[in-house]
Amino acid sequence: MESRKQQIDQLAEQIIADEVCAELAGQATQLVIGDGDPGSQIVFVGEAPGKQEDLQGKPFVGASGKFLDEMLAGIGLERSQVYITNIVKYRPPGNRDPLPEEKRAFWPYLMRQLAIIDPRVIVTLGRHAMNCFIPEGKISQDHGRLRQVRLHRDGQTYLWQVLPLYHPAAALYNGAMRQTLLDDFRKIKPLLDSNSK
Repeated sequence: MESRKQQIDQLAEQIIADEVCAELAGQATQLVIGDGDPGSQIVFVGEAPGKQEDLQGKPFVGASGKFLDEMLAGIGLERSQVYITNIVKYRPPGNRDPLPEEKRAFWPYLMRQLAIIDPRVIVTLGRHAMNCFIPEGKISQDHGRLRQVRLHRDGQTYLWQVLPLYHPAAALYNGAMRQTLLDDFRKIKPLLDSNSK
């Protein structure tokens, strides 16, 4: 059987072959599929790559990525032990928010990616990522609250544990939000400990 990494590599090739969001692809340096351990119990899902991510081909490598690494270290995890991806896999021009149609175009591929990894917990970073899993969610109310989310794809039903968090970028310039994010982040470790694969 193919490894999870091979399956994700094939998924990346499929996105390129399917010309998903061709306009976005045309102005991006490269596809940013994800980074980390594809066998991890935890997947972090952000919105879309930024400038540094586009250049390096990895998600969360800019300032907000450094903060994410710090928070991971704070709960005894390293980046190599988790998996990090985005809903939209190409950088939107000028770092604008991903458009609804861009999120919709990439959604089936994200679902396949999550099915390959089969994590215990999906941590969404920011409201765009949260609303893909919890359409009625409000980040100001739902951050740090674990939700069971049932999703259907290709005749299969997936039941995911989803923990919405503020986006690390939002906390970089706001001390109060930074503390909120740190507090919410601490809820991750007990979830993994109680759900070890």
